[in-house]
Amino acid sequence: QLQLVESGGGSVQAGGSLRLSCVASGYTYSSYCMGWFRQAPGKEREGVAAIDSDGTTNYAASVKGRFTISKDNAKNTLYLQINSLKPEDTAIYYCAAAASFGPRWWLRLHASEYKYWGQGTQVTVSS
Repeated sequence: QLQLVESGGGSVQAGGSLRLSCVASGYTYSSYCMGWFRQAPGKEREGVAAIDSDGTTNYAASVKGRFTISKDNAKNTLYLQINSLKPEDTAIYYCAAAASFGPRWWLRLHASEYKYWGQGTQVTVSS
């Protein structure tokens, strides 16, 4: 059973930056595809970034150029660097893990494809 714990959320002003972290335990996560998802009040959970076991990354169009996903396999830690924050980035951010998608890159931002989830960390951006 893979367990995921996020941290790093907070309240920031528009234009600011945050770095979210997700520590995995219970299994070697380097063989998984890891993703960051977010859910704002009244909205569906959406995928924002994913990094597969081979290091290949995918980003939602709304965050491309502002968000950077990375991982440190030695530390079993996933990161999401968020720059130029906007009020519309306000949401609970979740990390998740799924079996590697291999060439099926179009699945990496689909929440329904992920089996393991963290509890989430709140990001609030004020204007």
